[in-house]
Parts: sequence; C-alpha cells; structure tokens
Amino acid sequence: MLRHIERPTEQLPGLGRIVSDFGLLYASNGFIGWLFAVTGPVAIILAVGSNGGLPEPEIASWIFGVFFFNGLITLLLSGLYRQPLVFFWTIPGTVLVGQSLTHLSFPQVVGAFYFTGLVMLVLGASGWVKRAMQLVPMPIVMGMVAGVFLRFGLELVRAVFADTIIVGPMVAIWIILSAIPRLGSRIPPIIGALLVGAVAAILPGQHDSATLQFELIRPVIQTPVWSVAAMVELVVPLAITVLVVQNGQGFAVLGAAGHVAPVNAVTMACGLGSVISAIVGGVSTCLTGPTNAIVVSSGEQERHYTGAMFVGCLAVLFGLLAPTFTRLLLLSPKSLVMALAGLAMLRVLQSAFNAAFNERFSLGALLAFLVTVADVPLLNVGAAFWGLLAGFAISWLLEKPDFATETK
Repeated sequence: MLRHIERPTEQLPGLGRIVSDFGLLYASNGFIGWLFAVTGPVAIILAVGSNGGLPEPEIASWIFGVFFFNGLITLLLSGLYRQPLVFFWTIPGTVLVGQSLTHLSFPQVVGAFYFTGLVMLVLGASGWVKRAMQLVPMPIVMGMVAGVFLRFGLELVRAVFADTIIVGPMVAIWIILSAIPRLGSRIPPIIGALLVGAVAAILPGQHDSATLQFELIRPVIQTPVWSVAAMVELVVPLAITVLVVQNGQGFAVLGAAGHVAPVNAVTMACGLGSVISAIVGGVSTCLTGPTNAIVVSSGEQERHYTGAMFVGCLAVLFGLLAPTFTRLLLLSPKSLVMALAGLAMLRVLQSAFNAAFNERFSLGALLAFLVTVADVPLLNVGAAFWGLLAGFAISWLLEKPDFATETK
C-alpha cells in the first residue's frame, strides 16, 4: 500500500544547507504564521474546552498535543520534501467537538479522534484520498461548516454588548488593520486585536497576572472510550474537515505559490499526527491553510521550506510551555477569548457562506446549514452529521443536474 506515497525528489538537506537557505525574511514570515496560530485558533480551543467543562490541565494537554507533535511533523516533512508543509489542527473540527461535548464525554470524543486518524492513515496509504474528497460535494460540506461556525460569530456580537470596554477596541483595531492593507501587512489584524484587548483588560485591573508562572507541560494521557454514537457523529465530519476543508485549502495555497504538495504523504502525516495527538487529548491534525499562506507570501520559492521549519521549532517550544499560555488566556476575561475566537473565524465564516451558496448544490447546502444550526441530536448523534446527510439527500433528490456537472 505504501507504493502510493510520494517519494522526495531531493536529498534531505543538511544543517548547513538549511542555515544558508534561511534568512530574516523567512524567519519573519514563519514567526507571523506561528503568531497567527497561537492567537485566534488557540482561543477557539480554550472556548470549546471551557464550554465543554474540561479542566485547565486537560486543555493545556490538548494545546500541547496539537503544537508539539504537529511541530515535529512540520519539521520532518518540510525538510524531507524541501517544501513549506506546516501542520496544525482542524479548526472546524475543534468547533464540531464543542457541539459534541454537550452530550458526549471527552473520553468518547478522544476515541473518535483515534479512529479518524486511522481512517486517514488508510486513505493516505491506499491513494484513495482524492476519490474520498469528492464523495460529498464541497458546497454541502461548507453549508455544514457555516452552521458550525455561526455560533462564534454570534458570540462575538454578544461579547461586544456584554463587555464593550474590552471588545469594542478589539473590533475597532481589527477593522482598521483590515481596511488599511499597508498597516495590516505589518501587524496582522487578529494580532492587533489581541494586543489591544490585552491592554484593555489590564487597565481596569481585570487581569490577575500575580498567579501567572512559567510551567512546563505535564501531559494528561487520555484513556479513550469506544462509543458507536461518537464514531458515527464525529469520524466522518472530522475526516471531511481535515481532508476537504483544511487540506484542500492548504493544497490550494501551496499550489498557487508553485509548490506541488505530496497529497498522499500529507494525508498519512495527518493520520499519524491525529493518532499521536489523541494520546494527550488533541484534535485531528491537518495541513494548515492560513499559516502556509503566510509562509509562502514572499521570498524565493525554493527557500520557503525554512520558514515552515521555523514555525515547527516555535510550535514545539509553545507546546512545551502550554500550561503557561493556557493559564494566561484562561485568566483573561471570557469576553476577550470569545471576541478573539470570533474575529479569527469571521473570514472563515464568510468563505464558508460563499462556497456553500455560490452556485451548485445551494439547496443541499442550505439544508445542511439549517440542520446544523438547529443543533438537535438524533439517536445520540450530533446535528453536524445529520446536516451533511440531509444536505446530500436533498441534493440527490432535487439537484441531480448539479451532480452531473460535478462529474464532468
């Protein structure tokens, strides 16, 4: 089965070659890409974990898993293939888990993480990835994703009214940095929002920094519970968010920059990363789109891999110090975390709506969206799965011409 795995076209670069290819430009791109990952996306993990009733050590262990192990995979594959291949975790999958934690235990969710990783390993090793990615039309998938993400947009609006002193300036600076590209290229909007929000939280004395201490991670090993309901509810949607939504975006970003990513090798790496991260409660691994986009945004194509490797090094260090950063954000006002997560999701939510309701499969996408937003579990299986199923079924019955167009 491993014959389908793409072989590297060049020898593994030595330390001297990596150092000579590295430079300030690639370091800055890598740093900004990493900084993006540790702001809004981490806030999403904190929001999901806190709302799901997870204690602080388990949330820190989750963050450790998705940074430390994925950082190592990033270092290995970026060097092996001499390409920018940054791996982190599935953001829509994380939000999906938040819905599941309302009626499933965390060990049951972890069991689904393991099984999802095994599915991706098989798909990558067999070369079936492209076929699997085409089973469910993208607009229907994005309709489900939009339904899952909508809650974060609503929480952002509620946070503005509930804590205007902190969230108001965050939204204002995010709009300013987004509206003025010259400023936004120097300070990414989400990072500007974090800095302003932190200052706004400290000034009124709402942030208790006295209890903050640097601390290395002590991972919490999770014992999975094998639940049929959790498998049915999470495995297929999680695999789709990784293979179709996240990896698809990552492949598109890299392709636009002239890189030909090893699809099957990346899929196997996602499967392996998912299984390893699940040991400490981490959600499924994916090839990231936004961070890779930042890494390849400038510089020479053949040197982009060094920026990705720098991201991997920073991710490993961040994972080791996960308890410190977890406590820092958990000590912050809840409105700051929710606003940060909401701002990070705005563009993604916009893209999800555009992809869902652009042209084909729009009725199926709408039904997938409505069923997911309704959030009514059936047979102890969450709404996201039924949204996908309902959207596919209605399109199959009422939008048959769109399937004909899809196969051309």
